[in-house]
Amino acid sequence: MTSLHTTSVRRRRLGVAAAAAGLFATLLTAGPAAATPDPGDAATTRGGISVGEQAEARAAIKSGEIPGVDEIVHSDNIEHLTNIPKDALQGLNTDLAFQGKYAYAGNYDGFRIFDISNPKKPRTVAQVLCPGSQNDISVSGNLLFLSTDSSRSDNSCTSTTQPATEKSSWEGMKVFDISDKRNPKYVAAVETACGSHTHTIIPERKDVYVYVSSYSPNVTFPDCQPPHDGISVIKVPRKAPQDARIVSFPVLFPDGGNPGAPDNPGVSKTTGCHDITVLPSKDLAAGACMGDGLLFSIKDPENPKIIDRVQDNVNFAFWHSASFNQDADKVVFTDELGGGGAATCNDEIGPNRGADGIYDITGKGDERKLVFRSYFKIDRPQADTEVCVAHNGSLIPVKGRDLMVQAWYQGGVSVWDFTDSSKPKEIAYFERGPVSTDAVTTAGPWSAYYYNGYIYSNDIAKGFDVLKLDDRRTDPAKRVRLPELNVQTQPEYFRH
Repeated sequence: MTSLHTTSVRRRRLGVAAAAAGLFATLLTAGPAAATPDPGDAATTRGGISVGEQAEARAAIKSGEIPGVDEIVHSDNIEHLTNIPKDALQGLNTDLAFQGKYAYAGNYDGFRIFDISNPKKPRTVAQVLCPGSQNDISVSGNLLFLSTDSSRSDNSCTSTTQPATEKSSWEGMKVFDISDKRNPKYVAAVETACGSHTHTIIPERKDVYVYVSSYSPNVTFPDCQPPHDGISVIKVPRKAPQDARIVSFPVLFPDGGNPGAPDNPGVSKTTGCHDITVLPSKDLAAGACMGDGLLFSIKDPENPKIIDRVQDNVNFAFWHSASFNQDADKVVFTDELGGGGAATCNDEIGPNRGADGIYDITGKGDERKLVFRSYFKIDRPQADTEVCVAHNGSLIPVKGRDLMVQAWYQGGVSVWDFTDSSKPKEIAYFERGPVSTDAVTTAGPWSAYYYNGYIYSNDIAKGFDVLKLDDRRTDPAKRVRLPELNVQTQPEYFRH
C-alpha cells in the first residue's frame, strides 16, 4: 500500500488552449474504424507528441492549471482513502463488481478479489491469471462471469494469442465458481460470435441470463462473420453452470444500424453493441451500440423487444455505455470519442463531443421515446498527453435526486447531478495529473462506482482506489446497503 499526498483544490475552467486541431480533424473525417473502443491489447503508451504540445503541458503544470505528473488533486468533499497498486496482474485494469464485503476487479490478465470490509485497508484475497481482454466482470451468487474479446488459442486460462482468421481460435464467456473466494474455480466456457467485449447479466432464481455484446465482424474471421447486428444470449443454470449455452441471438438492427461514414462522418458504423444496462425491476434495458442508442423491453429475456432507437450524428462518435436513473425516466449515454485512446478533454474538442448525452424517457409502454435534453462533460482542463473521455459510472442512490459518479480515464472521477436533465453540473471530483508530458498515455479510472457508502475506482495504470464522499447532497446514499452490485444490472436501490 502506498501513501499518496493530496493538494489544494485546483482552478477550474473548460480547458487549456491545446494544439489538438489535427486530432479534431481526424475524428471528424475518419471512417467507421476511427473509434476503436477501449485500449485493446496494445501497450499503454500511444506515442509521442509535438515539442510544442510537450511545452504546453509543462507550462500548464507550472501555472497550476493542471496537476503535476501523477499529482493527486480533488474537491474538498472527497477524501482519498487508499490506493492498492497492481500486483501479479500487470495488464490494464478494467471493470468492477461487488458482493457483500468483496470487490472484484477485472484486468486484461485476469481478475483480482479484494476484501473491502475495511475500505481504508482493502486486502487482496485472490489473483487469478486468465489472460483475455477485456475481462469485463460480473458476479451473481457463487458465479463469476468474465468476458474474453481477444482471439485466443483455446478457452483455457493458459491460452495464447492467435489470429481470428484461424477457425480454431476462441473468444467468448468464461464462468468461475467463487464459493471459495480464495480459490476460484473455472467451470465453464461458451464461445460467442465475435467474442465478448462486454456482458450484462440478468439474474433469476434458477438461471442467470448473460447478454453478450460484441462487434466488428470481418469476412476473414470464421467465427465473426458479417452481418453481426445483434447480441448473444447465454443461459447459465446456477446448479449446473457447466451446462451454460447460447439460447438465442436476437437481431437488434434488422436494417443494419447506423451506416457510419460517408453518410455520417466521424460516427462508428453499427455492427453490434458495446454495452447494455438492464433494469430488471422495470423489465427495461438500454443499449449503447456504436452508432445507435436503444431502449428495449426484457420481459422475455431470451427475446428482447426494441422500444425506441436514437442517433446523434453531430456529436456522438461511439455509443459506449448507458445508465438509467432510479425512476427509469432518464438514460445517460456516454460517447467514447477517440476509442479511449485520445486526448479529448480540451477546448478544441469542446463540451459536446466525448461527453454524456442525457435523454428523458417520455410516454408509456411500447410508445416510450428517448428525448435528448443535454450534454455533460467535465470542464477541468487536461493536457494533450492525457487520454480523457466519458467512461463507466454508476448512480449514487439518493431519493428525489439523480446523482452519478463516473470515470473519465485521465480526467479522473467525477460526481455530477442530472436531476435537471437540461442543466447537469459537477459537484465533486478526484484526479491525478498526467502520467507523462512527453507521450499520449492510456491511464486513469476505467470504472468508478458507488457501493455501500464509498466510491471504488479501478485505475487502468495505478491500481485500485477508494474514495470517501462527504456532501449533504449525497450523504443519504450512505444508508443504502446492497448485498451485490453489478452496475450494468441496475438494482432497485430502495427495496433493500
